[in-house]
Amino acid sequence: MKTTCEVCSGAIEVPNDAIKGEIVSCPDCGTEYEVIEVKEGGVSLKPAEEVGEDWGE
Repeated sequence: MKTTCEVCSGAIEVPNDAIKGEIVSCPDCGTEYEVIEVKEGGVSLKPAEEVGEDWGE
């Protein structure tokens, strides 16, 4: 399945066996997306949340 990157408009190839919660990235700009829904013939993505380092504070 293919979709388009919101940042650079590059093509993102999402595996056909992708599952909800899986992370995929744009090969052009490196932006990471989380798969939020997989339905026949399409996939919905949202920008993946970045987890900052926890310095114990």
